Amino acid sequence: MRKGGVVSMVLLCAALVVSGCAKKEVVKTEEPLAPTTPPAAAKPVEPETKPVIKEEPVREQPIKEAAVKEEPAAAQPMAELALAPVYFDFDAYVLTQTTRDILYKNAEWLLKNRTVKVQIEGHCDERGSDEYNMALGEKRAKSALNYLVTVGVPAENLSTISYGEEKPADPGHEDAAWAKNRRAEFTIISR
Repeated sequence: MRKGGVVSMVLLCAALVVSGCAKKEVVKTEEPLAPTTPPAAAKPVEPETKPVIKEEPVREQPIKEAAVKEEPAAAQPMAELALAPVYFDFDAYVLTQTTRDILYKNAEWLLKNRTVKVQIEGHCDERGSDEYNMALGEKRAKSALNYLVTVGVPAENLSTISYGEEKPADPGHEDAAWAKNRRAEFTIISR
């Protein structure tokens, strides 16, 4: 991205943060007027009786969890089962809600497996120069890392690397292939 584009992007983000959410306008509705007929004989007003609420202490319920099945070592590697890749829009490293949801599930797994060290790999499609794609891949990997750290994954368990366009998931040269290549993948490097 050119320097002017970066400045524009920063200003746009700052404007969005400063502006905040739009406030809803409160619309008052007028209550219909009571009929103008004179009241009949006034009835005696009885004091309101409040219902008696009987509070009972909340009892703790035991949480039932399904037993975790341990699979033999010949089964699929743990990383492929537990850590899903996340995908990015063209020329972007911003996390979408879908991306954040996947990263949150990855974080849950990483927090249950605290001894696991993971390398986050940033990838790009073939469009753009090699230097640009290496930088974009690094930004994608760091974006994923920052989110994981924000939700509690220890930073010392994570590292990043950029492969740019060097390791495509799909070797095709069309939009569908490029969409699969714009990603961050998670590789377990030690347990």
